[in-house]
Amino acid sequence: MNKAIYQKRRMNLFKELKNNSVAILHSGYTQFKSADSEYPFVVNNNFYYLTGIDQPDVTIVIGKFNEEYKEWLFLDEIDEVNAKWVGRTLYKEEASQIASINVKDIFYNDTFMTFLSNRLQPTRHFVDVAEIVYLDLEKRSQTLYNTFALKLSKYLHKDYPSIKIENLYAKMIKMRMIKTQEEVDLIVDSIYTTQRAIYNVIKHGNELTCETLAEAYHNFVLTSENKTISFESIIASGKNATILHYVKNNSKVEKDSLLLMDVGCYTNHYSSDISRTFPVNGHFTPRQKAIYEVVLDCNKRCIDYAKAGISWKALNDYAKDILASGCIKLGLIKNKEEISKYYFHSIGHSLGLDVHDPSIDSLGLLEGMVITIEPGLYIEEEGIGIRVEDNIWITKDKTVVLSHDIIKEIDEIEEMMAKK
Repeated sequence: MNKAIYQKRRMNLFKELKNNSVAILHSGYTQFKSADSEYPFVVNNNFYYLTGIDQPDVTIVIGKFNEEYKEWLFLDEIDEVNAKWVGRTLYKEEASQIASINVKDIFYNDTFMTFLSNRLQPTRHFVDVAEIVYLDLEKRSQTLYNTFALKLSKYLHKDYPSIKIENLYAKMIKMRMIKTQEEVDLIVDSIYTTQRAIYNVIKHGNELTCETLAEAYHNFVLTSENKTISFESIIASGKNATILHYVKNNSKVEKDSLLLMDVGCYTNHYSSDISRTFPVNGHFTPRQKAIYEVVLDCNKRCIDYAKAGISWKALNDYAKDILASGCIKLGLIKNKEEISKYYFHSIGHSLGLDVHDPSIDSLGLLEGMVITIEPGLYIEEEGIGIRVEDNIWITKDKTVVLSHDIIKEIDEIEEMMAKK
């Protein structure tokens, strides 16, 4: 990513801030796993969006005083002993290059609280004192969930009761909803890796005896291209494919079953999210084909329907109507209101730094958004689960199918499997 983009994003956020305020965002911490081990670090995506820095315990502060822009970055000082064990963290000069922040405005973490105190209370010279602090106050209901921002908010309420705290989260999400060409290019890079990974499984289709083997063929491509999964892969055969978020991927594969793959990977933090379904033995049965055609028809028609200005509700209702009509013809239901028995999720979601990229749904589809289109039918009693998912970009003049090269027509799938 061009480092100038991070500076531009920070300036865009600055314009949304009230005067005499500071916005504070933090990269996050590593999480304890067990004994002396930790989970791999996952950066806070709002912080990353503004800086491009992927490192624990880094803080960006953006100030707006008398309409003037200011910024500061805080990070850990290099621990040379720790570096011998796990590798060193960024030097100030490196952080400056990545985030496009003047090195004179980069400081070590042990000075942060003094810096903050000087910005929150009048001193003898009374310069650049903030009346408002913006924090990224995303909140989840999980047990023990906590963040730097939530802890800092409690501290400020207690020790600086006159300071007004405002939530930055919605402002960040609104910015992230609209993707630049650079962001789209990274998503496309992830899509092409995912395509190769799916094809590697399809080409070995009639060798598959277990979902685990299919996952191994998929993961081989990602590992060889230095990519990581962007969510737990769903590789489900037969009845397992009727479970929306099935991730065990360890059941025996029956030769006459379908294999549903819902997979994605990261390229420089930007994700793909693709679903394809194919017959393990290389040929759809007449029943499998009939159900697949309903899902595929819905996929293609919803892609055509999705335009800037359309609400998510309208898009969801359109998909449900198509699938319901198809299910009536298939003899699965008698009236459209019964469709929830076989289709029970929404037609798509925003895509970007997060697989389920946060969005403000009341704004509907906006020009510049990247979204998924993923209709499916899940017929447990027949052991058939089918989902066909593409990633699309909503532009001014048309909808661009970013995953158009990944085959999904029945004859294309059967032909590829025949060629092995």
